[in-house]
Amino acid sequence: MGIIENRRVMPVVYVALGDSTGVGVGARQGGGYVARIFERLERARPSSRLINLCVSGASTADALRAQVSRVERERPTLVTLGIGINDVGRNVPVEQFSRNYEEIIARIKEKTDAPIVVSNIPDISFAPVVPVMLRDEARHRINIYNERIAQIAAQRKLFLVDAYSKSHKVIPTHPEFFSADKFHPSDAGYEFWAVMMWPVIKDAIGK
Repeated sequence: MGIIENRRVMPVVYVALGDSTGVGVGARQGGGYVARIFERLERARPSSRLINLCVSGASTADALRAQVSRVERERPTLVTLGIGINDVGRNVPVEQFSRNYEEIIARIKEKTDAPIVVSNIPDISFAPVVPVMLRDEARHRINIYNERIAQIAAQRKLFLVDAYSKSHKVIPTHPEFFSADKFHPSDAGYEFWAVMMWPVIKDAIGK
């Protein structure tokens, strides 16, 4: 078996960085998108391992301070990053968000040559908890943040999942994608997120 073929059957060491959506806040069973991606990885690559570093409430500054330093010791063969929702909620200036995000990626790349899959910020303006009068403003801020994520992904050769475009089209007709707190995804919402990410994950790991 050649080196490339061998990599396609080897177990994956999956390290996830991010916020409550990676933790699975709002899910009743099955966890968030990270746990659901890992279920698929286990089926495709038996004996794979998950190290979930995501923390509820984390912003880019929090991920930079408390999550990135743990990447190297885990020796990942796949890294995902889903961060930014809390930056939007806290009105973090876009330039600060961009600097934080760029530094997160730079430090991960210093520690590993594993493929990095990033998910941009979904269209959370449709969350029932967001007042209708504030939705256009929220959507505008999300788009500005996502422009920076796209720029960094292109410059750094990251695998990018366009969660915004897909959620913008689908969420308005699927209120069941939100949990009882009217903000975090439900089981169905997390499953949609994992399904959305899986083709990019497969591409990243060479499956």
